[in-house]
Amino acid sequence: EVQVVESGGGLVQAGGSLRLSCTVSGSTSDDSAIGWFRQAPGKEREAFSCIDCRDGGTYYEDSVKGRFTISSDNAKKTVYLQMNSLKPEDTALYTCAVVWYCSSTYGPSIEVDYWGKGTLVTVSS
Repeated sequence: EVQVVESGGGLVQAGGSLRLSCTVSGSTSDDSAIGWFRQAPGKEREAFSCIDCRDGGTYYEDSVKGRFTISSDNAKKTVYLQMNSLKPEDTALYTCAVVWYCSSTYGPSIEVDYWGKGTLVTVSS
């Protein structure tokens, strides 16, 4: 059984940093991509970053570009999301997923194989 588990969320002041982790356990293909999504209160879920674990290709949505950095440790089956210069509008439930691909232009695929349950990030002003 495949499990996707996020960790690292919490409460941080505006301007602060957090590092989220997304660990995949169980039987999955090494040819995978991981997408990061977030859902703010009262808003729809949005995809904002992804990484292709084969070639390291990445995508960032404009609102996080320059502040967030995604990376992967394939040996640990873990993807990291370093979030700097956090803003109150970054407050959301952050969820990662195993997706079919990561496009450097368009972001993660709509198709998702496995979802995590999410980790809450709260940024106070």
